[in-house]
Amino acid sequence: MKTATKVALGMMLGAAALCAQAQTYPAKPVRFIIPFPPGGPTDIMGRLAAQRLTEAWGVQVVADNRAGAGGNIGSEICAKSPPDGYTICMMTVAQSISPSIYPKLGFDPLKDFAPVTLMATLPSLLMVHPSLPVKNVKDLVALAKAKPAILTYASTGNGTSPHMLMEMFKWMAGVNLVHVPYKGASPAMIDQISGQIDVAFSTAIAALPFVQQGKVRAIAVSTKDRFPPLPDLPTVEQGGVKGFDGSSWQGVVMPAGTPRDMVAKANAELAKMLKSPDMKEKILQQGGIASGNSPEEFTAFIKNEIDKWAKVAKAAKVRVE
Repeated sequence: MKTATKVALGMMLGAAALCAQAQTYPAKPVRFIIPFPPGGPTDIMGRLAAQRLTEAWGVQVVADNRAGAGGNIGSEICAKSPPDGYTICMMTVAQSISPSIYPKLGFDPLKDFAPVTLMATLPSLLMVHPSLPVKNVKDLVALAKAKPAILTYASTGNGTSPHMLMEMFKWMAGVNLVHVPYKGASPAMIDQISGQIDVAFSTAIAALPFVQQGKVRAIAVSTKDRFPPLPDLPTVEQGGVKGFDGSSWQGVVMPAGTPRDMVAKANAELAKMLKSPDMKEKILQQGGIASGNSPEEFTAFIKNEIDKWAKVAKAAKVRVE
């Protein structure tokens, strides 16, 4: 047999094997790594995705919570898993912030993952205590400039989304607020309700009940678009901080090197899920806006997020040892 014929035959056999693999995938249970504890928004979103894939594929897609270090432990486990299609993982805004604030990180969010799709964005509300003479963003900026380094703001810890959002606000608005880090959203909210904290960004899902009860005053939403449950609440940009746009977000990735047909299969199923009215409503109830995009679009989104938070981290000198 001539060499050219052998090469052609080999290519045909290889293509046939790949086609058969794509048709039979997945042929066994799939691990779905969620790098945060059970019960939080990332866990809820991840379990919705795992359930959808289980139903669509006819094999068990098993949620596996691997929490720690702001999601970095589970993300590193994901990055080092075999790229055979049998590991799927949640990725969040935290992993786009981590390269800029952790001197040693066990993964590269661009090189070590094959992005599947952006699941949802989660707007945050900019809130003040009702006793503060602030009705909107312009009032807050004016008060902060009149009282530099006097007003306090809460976060859920150094390098977390609420911290980075406020540091971006300080940088872009040209104000100086005092950071008070907490070990979670609940203690931070308790102190803001009591008046010990002046201002904070908090995810809409966590803050909305207290806003509706009048215990805190929402003056803006963090994203470029308004939040549907609060249509009269302006964005931070509409309040006068030009270009401000930030949110938490959640997406799905697989280890780098996972065959493209497997990535595409996961993307197609999750896209169907995110387009369904009932799922959009479920996600909205969790304080999120359903998204869904192509692997290429999600890759570009992650890169933009990494670049954005790198600028904020540099301006604010944020580092986590």
